[in-house]
Amino acid sequence: MTGRFITPLDRYIAGEFTRIFGMTIMGFPVLVFVIDLVDNLRKYQEKHLTAKALALSYLYWIPDTLFMILPAAVLFSTVFSIGTFTRYSEITAAKASGISFYRFITPILVMALFAMGLDLVFSEVAPPANAERLKLLAGTQTGTDDDRYNFAFASEQGRTYRIYSLNVKGKQVSNIEIEERAGPKKPGLLIAAQQGDWNQKTGWRLKQGTLHVLPNETADLAFTFDSLSDRRLRETPQELRASEREPSEMRFAELTRFIKVLERSGAEVNTLKVERMLKIAIPVTCLIIALFGAPLATSSQRGGAAYGIAVSLATTVFFLVLIQLTKAIGGKGLMPPEMAAWIPNLLVGTFAIILMARVRT
Repeated sequence: MTGRFITPLDRYIAGEFTRIFGMTIMGFPVLVFVIDLVDNLRKYQEKHLTAKALALSYLYWIPDTLFMILPAAVLFSTVFSIGTFTRYSEITAAKASGISFYRFITPILVMALFAMGLDLVFSEVAPPANAERLKLLAGTQTGTDDDRYNFAFASEQGRTYRIYSLNVKGKQVSNIEIEERAGPKKPGLLIAAQQGDWNQKTGWRLKQGTLHVLPNETADLAFTFDSLSDRRLRETPQELRASEREPSEMRFAELTRFIKVLERSGAEVNTLKVERMLKIAIPVTCLIIALFGAPLATSSQRGGAAYGIAVSLATTVFFLVLIQLTKAIGGKGLMPPEMAAWIPNLLVGTFAIILMARVRT
């Protein structure tokens, strides 16, 4: 049954696409790392980073790099493979045999769909790797600012802290709230304390506060306390000061929880909402960019590799500019941030439909 749908031509087209795709996803990260090293070598030296730590930081950076460059890799693979088929009249021969252009590029679209799924995986794998990378890049250089005020912190255990003030030197926090969402077999928790002190051996001890146990959305069991030890509050004062987590360090669900906490505290979250939606929109670009690149690559039969490189680079730069424009529009609230995140895909998708409609089948 499979043989009826997967022909030798399908395997040939998919094989050519995969070959270029494999070389691209191996070459692009190396190029990114070299550029980063040239730009930031002095900064890394000032932080006294060892060669081992720097190499390990680039290893942790691979998932995030692949997450960003996978759509470009799909575009390069589509343009170069279709361009090769066009130059050697293989598409013309397929049409003469009764195979339409749409059927001809079906294996490429299937591979682009696979790349989209792979990119969604990278969007979830990259955040913890990014967090480890940033720890390595912190080096041995320490900051001089021992205080931090009015911030929220999303822990790796899924808890969220809202802290009015933190004094690292004094190892104290004031007006802290700890929120832990309910699970299938555990109630939600909300701890509010006026003060907290850190001890190297015993950890954090919260003072003068209230513990709320939330078994469901309507019930609230409250207990006041003079002193409370929270063993799940594991972050040191230094980590709380230095580890304000970026969107790139949080998975989709973690970023969603963080946004909700900030919304309840009245903070501006439009840019974070754009970043969250881009974790889905960028992988979807893999499929849309293939639909865009396939008919575009047939527009010139004599351009060769130079034409393919020019088209791919120009489109990639255009798309990256659109993403920055997206963040600015959504962050300023000029349109709903979730909608703003899809602007690049909507524009590229519109061009793809026009090009597909004009291509000779």
